[in-house]
Amino acid sequence: MGVLIMIAQVVLGLSILIVLHELGHFLAARAFGIKVEKFYLFFDAWGVKLFKFNFKGCEYGIGWLPLGGYVKIAGMIDESMDTEQLKGEPQPWEFRSKPAWQRLIVMLGGIIVNVVLGILIFWMLAFKFGDTDIDNTKLTNGIVPGIVGKEIGLQTGDKIVAINNQQVVNFSEILSSKVLMGDVNLAVERAGVMKEIHVPADVLNKISDNKNDRFISIREHITAAALVQAGSEASRMGLQKGDSIIYLGEQKVEFFDEYKDIIKANINKKIDVTVVRNGRDTILNATVPEDGILGFNMQRDQTVPYITVQYGFLESLPIGATRAWNVVADNVKGFTKIFKGEVRADKALSGPIGIATLFGSEVDWFRFWNLVGMLSMALAFMNLLPIPALDGGHVVFLLIEMIQGKPLSENFLEKAQMVGFFILVALMIFVFGNDIFKLIN
Repeated sequence: MGVLIMIAQVVLGLSILIVLHELGHFLAARAFGIKVEKFYLFFDAWGVKLFKFNFKGCEYGIGWLPLGGYVKIAGMIDESMDTEQLKGEPQPWEFRSKPAWQRLIVMLGGIIVNVVLGILIFWMLAFKFGDTDIDNTKLTNGIVPGIVGKEIGLQTGDKIVAINNQQVVNFSEILSSKVLMGDVNLAVERAGVMKEIHVPADVLNKISDNKNDRFISIREHITAAALVQAGSEASRMGLQKGDSIIYLGEQKVEFFDEYKDIIKANINKKIDVTVVRNGRDTILNATVPEDGILGFNMQRDQTVPYITVQYGFLESLPIGATRAWNVVADNVKGFTKIFKGEVRADKALSGPIGIATLFGSEVDWFRFWNLVGMLSMALAFMNLLPIPALDGGHVVFLLIEMIQGKPLSENFLEKAQMVGFFILVALMIFVFGNDIFKLIN
């Protein structure tokens, strides 16, 4: 069931993005009197269609190949490579008959809609949910580094106070691209002594290799059980809601990272678990499962300084816009690192399978819309890349035409479209193969 929910979410999310992107091209074309012959969600490769209908001279439908969508604009060299209509005299309702500035707007229509959608989504999320973060200046117990965090020199209990000499106020800054893109210095307080830890430029490669392990997390006390999962080892051994674990075997446990370390060291072994129940110590007998999960959730650690800020309707707009543009900035940084050789493409790029795992196997509408907003901005960025067959390629050719005062030859545009098509196919094969390889691993 979880897999079906994951698939349903990614199909719904991508369908929203594709339809609205193509609608941007469609509405711009219609506004300038250009005929649109087809509007398709997914590709109807080799003429295979799941659904179609005609309305006012345009064929609308759903194709079988879920790798995108398209609008077929009359008189334009596009991914369909249908050049028959270009052999006749240009008609007033064709794309090629319109001024270059109008054609430029048509090609930018999808990108503009994606940007507007991304800003709108982040605006509404900021208004609806506000911001919940952790006040890093009051985080008394510091952090717990994961595998990569330990490799760069972080230790349990460290307090990260600054990034490149800029004070860290919100804990989320440490888990943002500001740090995870690498090549930054962290000012760390350790047992009252200040130290500097360098985050290497290629840290994303290592983080990608350890996706199931967080770079760092906050250090939390082990608190009372809030929920005991039915059928779990915690349920079998008799753990109850409200129980507080204080000893594992002979070892006293105060923090959750200590609990995890001891449990990990006792996988497939029996261990005594001492809990406080109704003010009295009770000893339970557990056998640690292979996955190291007893099966209970803890209450929130009240010593962690959570802060929540709510925003008004108009106040949320610049916050949402900033978050949207940060997605584009992160994409630019990521591609720059790939071209510099600091980050491997197979570590940084994901296709539909990788995206599906981000949506998760449970419905969480905040996460869903947050991901759709991020993907909308990423789609705008990707489509603006100057690759023939993408909107950005068409934009470049139109700008050249406007500068030199005459259009590029149809023969050149056809060949450029073919080159762009093969580039996109190669990229698609790469990201799909990469997703499958990661999934197998």
